[in-house]
Amino acid sequence: MPHLTIGYSTLADRAKNIVFPKNSDWEYQLHIQQAVKKTTKPGFFYLNSIGVAKSRNSAIRNATGTYLLFGDDDVVFNEEALATALRYLDQNPEVSLLLASAVDETGHLRKNYPEKQTQLTKFNCARAATYEMIVRVEDVKNHSVVFDENFGAGAKNYLGDEYIFITDLISKGARCVFMPIPIAMHPANSSGARWGEQQDRIARARVFTRVFGPLAMPVRLAFALRRITELGGIWNAVKFVISR
Repeated sequence: MPHLTIGYSTLADRAKNIVFPKNSDWEYQLHIQQAVKKTTKPGFFYLNSIGVAKSRNSAIRNATGTYLLFGDDDVVFNEEALATALRYLDQNPEVSLLLASAVDETGHLRKNYPEKQTQLTKFNCARAATYEMIVRVEDVKNHSVVFDENFGAGAKNYLGDEYIFITDLISKGARCVFMPIPIAMHPANSSGARWGEQQDRIARARVFTRVFGPLAMPVRLAFALRRITELGGIWNAVKFVISR
């Protein structure tokens, strides 16, 4: 059994862009959508579907490593930092998911991360990126947690799949932890940062409904009070809060 599986989600015409780590002891899988030409080589999985969450779920189903890291075709992983993250998981077997940090193409941290180990809750992991997440495969399968395929890039609700995945694990009693270990480089722009359009607000509101259910409205209110500018002003914030 490999120590780590890295499951890359990609489209057929982008798979060639992947920069694989050099560690030969890790397993590398490609979960490819929209493929015309296919290979029978080990590690290639083809999906007749659209939506990154479907690719992530394929990675969970097929990973043979103790741990699974989710990759994209525009992400480059830091092998030394990954080794540090894996040591932490080995030394803390009660942790089911480790959320790490990432830098942009200039080497700067992509967001304001905590400076020390932090227990994840439903209120502090909404900005998680999939390529920052390492999961203990056995725990995820035992808890029967998968990515909600109604959310994420390629779905109508094109964000929030990472947040929902983590909070589903937390709801099942799994321990999820952040550690400030910069394991990945990803360009600064991402779909999760979208704010300007009506559909952006609707998708984000639906994420809160999915996570908090009947309590979604007060949670959206607290969020809106901190993000009025990004939401496009007071009236748009009100529509975000009362959205169904």
